[in-house]
Amino acid sequence: MTDSGSSVSRSPLGADRPSGADSPVAEALPGAGPGPEPLDGIWDVVVVGAGPAGSSAAHAAAAQGRRVLLLDKAEHPRYKTCGGGIIGPSRDSLPPDFVLPLQDRVHAVTFAYDGRFTRTRRSKRMLFGLVNRDEFDLRLVQAAKQAGAVLVTGVTVSGVEQRGGDHRTVVVTATDGRRFEARAVVGADGSAGRVGRHVGVTFDQIDLGLEAEIPVPAEISRHWAGRIHLDWGPLPGSYGWVFPKTESGSLTVGVISARGDGERTKQYLADYIRRLGLAGFTPSVESGHLTRCRAEDSPLSRGRVLVAGDAAGLLEPWTREGISYALRSGRLAGEWAVKVAEANGSTDVRRQTLNYAFAIKAGLGVEMRAGKQMLAAFERRPHLFHAAVCLVDPAWRAFARTTQGHTTFAQVLRQYRAARRLSALASR
Repeated sequence: MTDSGSSVSRSPLGADRPSGADSPVAEALPGAGPGPEPLDGIWDVVVVGAGPAGSSAAHAAAAQGRRVLLLDKAEHPRYKTCGGGIIGPSRDSLPPDFVLPLQDRVHAVTFAYDGRFTRTRRSKRMLFGLVNRDEFDLRLVQAAKQAGAVLVTGVTVSGVEQRGGDHRTVVVTATDGRRFEARAVVGADGSAGRVGRHVGVTFDQIDLGLEAEIPVPAEISRHWAGRIHLDWGPLPGSYGWVFPKTESGSLTVGVISARGDGERTKQYLADYIRRLGLAGFTPSVESGHLTRCRAEDSPLSRGRVLVAGDAAGLLEPWTREGISYALRSGRLAGEWAVKVAEANGSTDVRRQTLNYAFAIKAGLGVEMRAGKQMLAAFERRPHLFHAAVCLVDPAWRAFARTTQGHTTFAQVLRQYRAARRLSALASR
């Protein structure tokens, strides 16, 4: 706590901010002034979680000159279970001048149907890039700090309290007793995080992803350079992937399937690694995680608290791709958090949070609805999808254009009668 005799300065929104010498502080940022930033007082925006969604939200709010606090329980860089594919929508949502730490550039995809009927298709233009999440997330955090956000790590959030009356703020409490007060909060602390529970986020699709990082010799790494592997798996809705991290000499091999049959999912990963000829190499990391897709009527806010990314259950239901959803929803959450912080009274807050929900549903929500339609068809007839992408040139081009960011599954279903017919046929 700050001494009662501390002097007071003003935040961009007019919030009181103590600046006494005994205030808890964060590390001073380059170009941020002569001294460290006090942590108490009222922040304009507090963001919980410094993954892609949280860092994007913090960057968007700080870039508008607001006093922004970014909290995370982990130090960066840290390992994250994720293939690390940066598709077109992800690239287009990065902060200005952001330099991607690319491990590889993908121009080819080898498709297989449970290890059989393999075919490789190639594109003259890059389909997408591959990153290690520890490097990628660290650069996003650095971009948020450069925009003016203050990062504090080692913070595990245990409670969220909305204060009305003259306060009109939100208090975020950490397990160590620290309290952070803000006029708006963005929850980006994952699908099992405290902020999502406070908002009341619900999920109607939960999947289990298992992954192994496998260091390989240089000749094997070169064999995989520029090419990924996708295997439509033996369990309904399942698939496996190999993403080469050529610069670091490793392969990210993983599988995903609906939660509820963990042993068969583990066996699928083991069989997949064996079929690829990689069983003789020792993984440097073996990990797993649950992905959760929001129910369509799930809330995206509560009072002055917004949720984004995994905390909101925002990800592509068929591929379970989440980075682009995190970046896009995080940026929107940061922009609307500033509007919530500036709102006068509960009616104005409600209007701004409804506008945020509309922005999410009009874009990502439409894409998720199409993805769920695709997943339902894929669960029933995966062989039709395999045949289409391997043998039908328009289907392959639609896949390529989607990864490059030129179209979406929703647009493909809307614009191409053949795609609608395939989806309808597969759903029977």
